[in-house]
Amino acid sequence: MLTHLDCTKCDKRYEPGRVYTVCSCGAPLYARYDLARAALEMRPGHLELREPTMWRYREVLPLADDAAKVSLGEGFTPLLEAPRLGAQLGLPRLLIKEEAGNPTGSFKARGLAMCVSMAKALGATDVCLPSAGNAGSALAAYAAAAGLKAHVFLPRDIARLFVMETEAYGAHVEMVDGLITDAGRVCAAQAKEHGWYECATLKEPYRVEGKKTMGYEIAEQLDWTLPDAILYPTGGGTGLVGMWKAFAEMEAMGFVGSKRPRMYAIQAEGCAPIVKAFQEGKDDAPMWEGATTHAHGLRVPKALADFIILRDLRESHGAAIAVSEAEIVAGVKQAAATQGLFMAPEGGACVAAARKLKSSGHLSADDQVVIFDTGSGYKYVENMAPLW
Repeated sequence: MLTHLDCTKCDKRYEPGRVYTVCSCGAPLYARYDLARAALEMRPGHLELREPTMWRYREVLPLADDAAKVSLGEGFTPLLEAPRLGAQLGLPRLLIKEEAGNPTGSFKARGLAMCVSMAKALGATDVCLPSAGNAGSALAAYAAAAGLKAHVFLPRDIARLFVMETEAYGAHVEMVDGLITDAGRVCAAQAKEHGWYECATLKEPYRVEGKKTMGYEIAEQLDWTLPDAILYPTGGGTGLVGMWKAFAEMEAMGFVGSKRPRMYAIQAEGCAPIVKAFQEGKDDAPMWEGATTHAHGLRVPKALADFIILRDLRESHGAAIAVSEAEIVAGVKQAAATQGLFMAPEGGACVAAARKLKSSGHLSADDQVVIFDTGSGYKYVENMAPLW
């Protein structure tokens, strides 16, 4: 039920059915839908009968041709009660959105399943992106399932496990000196030269549509209510802005009211461009120089969607907060010891941030709080071992 795409900054409209990157003004594009029609077909009672994957929300997803769908069973992950961890944090209504069970072990499966499906539907033969690890392996897996060729560009200092996994799926891997932004420049140049479909964060309109399903799932799992606060580890920020988009769509369809969660962007002290811009009242976030953190998913010195992230944080009356490397490790250990969840360091950052936000008064004991564990800690053992 995709009707068109529009720019997130200048509102220029684009018709569907063609390959798009970003708007002519340089800003990301969002997919728009016939929400009145969607509301009739995906009523809560109907959804209960559908497959337990992100594709249960097909009326608000851009893929029109089911034959092009590439799925490994992604989405509809558990929303777990966390009473023991919550008690230690002073947040008795704490919930954890556990994304580690997704294909390839992280939330990246959602966005790349959608992106690769759309690339296939639009006739692409090759797909590419820069990655800090999990996105690259997810792209490679879905490209393999789709019969497409994947090209993945990784920072040279990335953990060897991610390289091995991505190559195992048959992708061509190129190691790049520097950070994900440097890998992104090489990727973009080669995509332009060879005509590849570029799947980098918000460089095309559809990856965010897969990520937004996290918002739909939270609402459905809470019987079509929304929590008081969501803590989300923020590198490129696709999931945060995607969920905010999903909440607006759900309200337009009459599934939820106007109440919104306070959104909190969680970053590492060694790479906190969104935190700095938020605190300084800026509308976008300048490049963060010398970015460093063992939570490589947070090592994004410049996000294309920075202005959208900051706008959504302010509209939600939320905030951005940074945590130290020691706090990240402590968060991983605390979640494992109290709830039996071995989180990725990005999830550990959210645990650490929850403690700080409770202490500062941003969160209260009455709040229903959702924190995201975006992937499996097993994939980060090489990264985290020096700090353990």
